[in-house]
Amino acid sequence: MSVLHNASIFDLTGKTALVTGSSQGIGLALAKGLAQHGAKVVLNGRNSEKLDAALTQLKEEKLLVEACSFDVTDAQSSASGVAQIETSVGPIDILINNAGMQFRTALEDFPIEKWEELFRTNVSSAFYVSRAVVRGMIERGQGKIINIASVQSELARPGIAPYTATKGAIRNLTKGMCTDWAKHGLQINSIAPGYFKTPLNAALVESAVFSDWLQKRTPAGRWGEVDELVGAAVFLSSVASSFINGQTLYVDGGITASL
Repeated sequence: MSVLHNASIFDLTGKTALVTGSSQGIGLALAKGLAQHGAKVVLNGRNSEKLDAALTQLKEEKLLVEACSFDVTDAQSSASGVAQIETSVGPIDILINNAGMQFRTALEDFPIEKWEELFRTNVSSAFYVSRAVVRGMIERGQGKIINIASVQSELARPGIAPYTATKGAIRNLTKGMCTDWAKHGLQINSIAPGYFKTPLNAALVESAVFSDWLQKRTPAGRWGEVDELVGAAVFLSSVASSFINGQTLYVDGGITASL
């Protein structure tokens, strides 16, 4: 495979990307970043008001964006949503499985329904959407799938054991997808964010005690900004990463490197 050794290896012009859970936070930042590098991006989310607001915001910036609202935690809804996108927008070249949720409480008191909801949202959704998208990618002999993992793919904190389990599963699902699909010309990798200022982490960001702990615990000494994840996403979406497969890239200010 010939790879151009200049800035064009990061050019996504002509590519169509689907980013799940992209009406806010990390998903929205990644969608915007891919669009700024030339991709046509399809936003996805279950909250139609948030999705419409995100679509309007990016269209005002003259970016190539569409929106498709479907429930990624439901297999049939995911299949129908992907089919709709490929019919109305075009074949999906890049998929970012970003949809996710968090719920914090002591493990011995963790509600069963929340455990099941976490796994549907954080793990099953990545399988459902990837399964729907990958058939076309295999036929075309190329495609990029990026799963959003976490530093909790490696680490744990009190009160989030089920979330940690889901993100460990995402890391290994990425390896499994690579093992099955790399032979078809696909690259499947994951990005593992550290602690970023997002709506999901709002309560932690607002906690002076937690922020102080985090700044001392992280070698970079601060929270991450969501735009700092864009470079990794563009890299893994582009031809620049043509021989990178099954890997998890930690974008965490060094927190997983330091005790």
